[in-house]
Amino acid sequence: MSLFLVDAENYVIDLLNEQLATIYVYHNLVHTQSVLEKANELAKNLKVDEISFENLQLAVWFHDTGFIKGAQNHEEESVRILTHFLTQHAIETKRIEIISNIILATKRGYKPINDLEKIIIDADCAHLGSKNFESKTALLRKEWEITENKMYSDEEWTTINLEFLTQKHRYYTNFALKNWSITKSKNIAILLKDLKKIKEENRKFNQKKEALDLKKNKSNVPERGVETMFRVALKNHMTLSNIADTKANILLSVNAIIVSLALSNLLPKLDNTSNNYLIIPTIVFVTFTVASIILSILATRPNVTRGKFTKEDVANKKVNLLFFGNFHQMKLGDFEWGITEMMQDRDYLYGSLTKDLYFLGLVLNRKYKILRITYTVFMIGIIISVLAFAIAFKIKETGTFL
Repeated sequence: MSLFLVDAENYVIDLLNEQLATIYVYHNLVHTQSVLEKANELAKNLKVDEISFENLQLAVWFHDTGFIKGAQNHEEESVRILTHFLTQHAIETKRIEIISNIILATKRGYKPINDLEKIIIDADCAHLGSKNFESKTALLRKEWEITENKMYSDEEWTTINLEFLTQKHRYYTNFALKNWSITKSKNIAILLKDLKKIKEENRKFNQKKEALDLKKNKSNVPERGVETMFRVALKNHMTLSNIADTKANILLSVNAIIVSLALSNLLPKLDNTSNNYLIIPTIVFVTFTVASIILSILATRPNVTRGKFTKEDVANKKVNLLFFGNFHQMKLGDFEWGITEMMQDRDYLYGSLTKDLYFLGLVLNRKYKILRITYTVFMIGIIISVLAFAIAFKIKETGTFL
C-alpha cells in the first residue's frame, strides 16, 4: 500500500471518528471498512491494474464521508471532501474526476459503465448476499428512524426489502453473481417467509382486535341501560325503604298515643274495685299495643357492622365499598385506595352495585315482614281489645262480673 493511500485511510478514519454523528449506526466507519474488504475481493478477481485499484480504494474510503453533513446528497458532499483532499496532495484533475465518478456510481438506481463502478456498487450492497443481511438491515432501519424519522412496521419494512432485492437490485460483476446471488436468494426466501408469518400474525391480531371492538361496542350499547337499570332499581328500593320506615313510624306514633291515653285514663280507674271488669280488657289492649310498638321498633332498627375492610378483601372482591357499614371506621386514605381499585375494575364495580342492590333487597324483605306482622298484631289487638271491652261492659250490665 502506498504512503498516499495510507494518508487517505488515516484522513477518513479521523474524519469519521471526529465529525460523523453517532446516530449513523449503519453508514459509518465499520460499513466503509466492510465495503473496502468486498471491493478488494472483487478487484482481485477482476485483476484490475494497480492505478485503477488505488482509485477504487480511494473512492471506497471517501464514498460515505459526505454523511458528516447529513444523508441528503451525501455522494456530492463526499466528492467535495475527496476533491479537497486530493487537491492538497497535487493529484491531477483528470484522476480526481475518475475517482469522483466511482463515488457517484453509488447513487441508488445508477447504471455502471465500467468495472470499477460495478465493483463499488456490488461491494456497497454485498450485505444483501451475506449471512449478516438481517443484522445489517436492522441497523439501516434504526438509522432511518433516527435520522429521517422514517418509521416502518415489520410488514412495511419486510416489503420494502423484498421489493428492493427482487426489483431494484442486481449484482453486476461475475464474481458477485456467482458467489453472492445464492445467499441473496436465501435471504429473499427468508423475507418471504417472514412476510407471510407477519401477515398471518397481523391477520390474527386484527381479527382479535375486531372481535374485542365488536364485543366492546356490544357491551357499550347497553352500558347506559345497565347504569339506568341500577339507578332506577336502587332508587325504587330506597323509596320502598322510606315507605316502610314511614309506616313503622306511623304505627309507633299511634301505639305510643294509645299507651299514653291508656296510662292516663284507664289505669287510674282500675284502683276502684267497681271497675275490676276493666282489668282484663285493659291488659289485653295494652299488651297488643306494646307488642305493636316493639315490632315497629324492630322494623326500623338499623344493623351496624364492624365498618372495616382489608386490602385482601378488596383484592379478592369480598367487600362492598358502596355500603357505609363496610367502611365507616376506615381512614380516608384507605377508603380512597379501595374506591380507586374498585373504579378501575369494571366487574368489581358492577359486582358491588349488584351486591348493594341484593342486600338492600334483603333489608327490605326483613322490614316488610316485620311490618306485616306489626300491622297484623295491631289489627288483631284492636279487634280483641274492642271485643274484650264489649264483653266486660256486657257482664257489668248483667251483674255477673265478680
